[in-house]
Amino acid sequence: MVVALTLASLLMQTAPNPGAHSGVGLVSYEEAVRCAGLTQAASELEGGESTEGQRLYDAALFWSLAAMQAGTAAGKPAPAAEADQTRARIEAVRRLNADAPAARAALQRCLQKTPDLN
Repeated sequence: MVVALTLASLLMQTAPNPGAHSGVGLVSYEEAVRCAGLTQAASELEGGESTEGQRLYDAALFWSLAAMQAGTAAGKPAPAAEADQTRARIEAVRRLNADAPAARAALQRCLQKTPDLN
């Protein structure tokens, strides 16, 4: 877990790269939680069998670790950070199930900011 958090920390500090995945600059705790919730919800809804499902799972893992790292940096206790992600995921499931265009657009922005972990 420490290695994963260190990886997320290093990735969060990476300057944006040109290309399809623009990379992640420093992001706020709120943005990391929002992206964690959206990617977790989309991953659950898609399932992990397809190529898209694997992409969403990887993004969800990245954003979850990034949100926890940002929470730690902000002095937020781990249980509170986990609860924030849970609330964000539940809300994102509702929004994505309703096929809300704003939710789909926000998900795409999060995916564009997700570094290529392969």
